[in-house]
Amino acid sequence: MSTTPPPPTLVTPPGSGERADDAGALGWLRALGPRGRRAFAGAFGGYALDSYDYFTLPLSMVALAAYFGLDSGQTGLFTTVTLVTSAVGGALAGVLADRFGRVRALMLTVITYAAFTVACGFAPTYETLLVFRALQGLGFGGEWAVGAVLVAEYASARHRGRTLGAVQSSWAVGWALAALVYTLVFSVAGDDLAWRIMFWTGALPALLVVWVRRSVTDAPEASAARVSGTAKGSFRAVFAPGSADSPGLLRVTLFAALLSTGVQGGYYTLATWVPTYLKDERGLSVVGTGGYLTFLISGAFIGYLTGGHLTDRLGRRRNIWLFALLSAVCVLAYANIPAGADTLLLVLGFPLGFCMSAIFSGFGSYLAELYPTAVRGTGQGFTYNTGRAVGAVFPTAVGFLADSWGVGGALVFGALGYGVAALALLGLPETRGRELA
Repeated sequence: MSTTPPPPTLVTPPGSGERADDAGALGWLRALGPRGRRAFAGAFGGYALDSYDYFTLPLSMVALAAYFGLDSGQTGLFTTVTLVTSAVGGALAGVLADRFGRVRALMLTVITYAAFTVACGFAPTYETLLVFRALQGLGFGGEWAVGAVLVAEYASARHRGRTLGAVQSSWAVGWALAALVYTLVFSVAGDDLAWRIMFWTGALPALLVVWVRRSVTDAPEASAARVSGTAKGSFRAVFAPGSADSPGLLRVTLFAALLSTGVQGGYYTLATWVPTYLKDERGLSVVGTGGYLTFLISGAFIGYLTGGHLTDRLGRRRNIWLFALLSAVCVLAYANIPAGADTLLLVLGFPLGFCMSAIFSGFGSYLAELYPTAVRGTGQGFTYNTGRAVGAVFPTAVGFLADSWGVGGALVFGALGYGVAALALLGLPETRGRELA
């Protein structure tokens, strides 16, 4: 018996009516309408700063290891606890978004990750920093899921893939900002102070919260559907098995979580260890590492936007399949570049960033379309962030394998995640063109 939910009833989100001027490169933005564009700006800014606060750690990893006298396994544990607690934070934020509204939940997640990122800068010991980083993960996990649902409910089916792909591209913007600040801070301050300054700059998102509170609202039709739902914010509903009267959501939830695990396991392996790989094994300076990351991040930004267009053209599943394959190939190539071939290392950074980011572009629209409005935040928050938590095993495994294999050799482990993602798609339906209700 199929456990895939039927397509939701067709509704037209505010500001998403199909008009002649919805065509063209920015048609997706015009289609959102004024309120939708403000929601987009809030989600874009929140996710960019979420990314910035996340990358303060990987970029400071070498300095932290020296300051606290850590081995590779201990430094890898920072990423693990962040991603594990993000699963809890993401699931809770999803429930709050379904019960109390998308915008309220969005503000709460931003305040949480900003406050504990700043607290990391004051940590006197490794253990204290580990605790603060875990608490930061609570907000980090919820922001994307809530912001993606907020924007998805304003977007039309025709443009939803590229609209959510554009939101996802803000991750590269935040990453680039973090790399720029890292280059500046570590160039003018000693390592023992520089890593603390990096964390203190994580206070920036507090300014965004003030604007979101005054300017952004939930999509009216979606909000009404959410309020009238009988099982809003219910974990029981997203784990309901199929029956003769209802298809249930259990199958969708399990396979969507597996899909997220594979993609994020591969991604966070690279995001966590590439800066260390460039600095320690390739012998690059702080400025040199920043230059190489520029190619990687530029590829990521363009990949998010390109993947957003392709997920509307090819469909959600085909887009993910395509870039799962290409990402695995790029990881293997990047990790096996011969010593001294630094130009090749530079050039390959662009396709690596492109492919490992383009695969994410369809996630916001795909997960939103798999769940009805009453439990959309819960389903999306749980599946996406469960993937983060289970995928956290990958960066930790690389940390321990790096002692014997080297960081470059251990990075190959991340390619396995993309194989898991490809297999997970076999249990999920195609949702391109589905309206939200």
